Amino acid sequence: MKSKLIGQEEAAEQVRRWKEEGVRVVFSNGCFDILHAGHVRYLRAARELGDVLVIGLNSDASVRRIKGPLRPVCAERDRAEVLSGLEAVDAITLFDEETPELLIDMLLPDILVKGADWRIENIAGAKAVIDAGGSVMTVPLLEERSTSGIIDVVLQRYCPGAKLGND
Repeated sequence: MKSKLIGQEEAAEQVRRWKEEGVRVVFSNGCFDILHAGHVRYLRAARELGDVLVIGLNSDASVRRIKGPLRPVCAERDRAEVLSGLEAVDAITLFDEETPELLIDMLLPDILVKGADWRIENIAGAKAVIDAGGSVMTVPLLEERSTSGIIDVVLQRYCPGAKLGND
């Protein structure tokens, strides 16, 4: 399987080419640490909104700043490889910041997608996408599916009384 992980400059060039060809580019982002059914359904729904799906993947350093020193569980290259195996995902690029705002400003996708737990006005990059003529959408999440929940189950089963404690 060929990795779909590319650098930010290559991603920007690819998005530009796709848009010139009339391809509707969808962008979403996340940590995608311990990929689960909620992630897969979310990414499939995002992809159905356009022709290609580009993922902004939080780097390991970014995940640690957001989720704490014990995360990510899976390294960025492993997370990218797992995402590369999903049919819904066409390209992946890493970002080091806490939000993908700079990356979104660079890519300017046609459609920016986040989970329905986000208010559109709070989505990083939303203003830039809208100002460039694109749209921002949310898709439903699969209830009670999260990486933190999976970690808590593992801890409870193998280390009773332990709890992750964040998100």
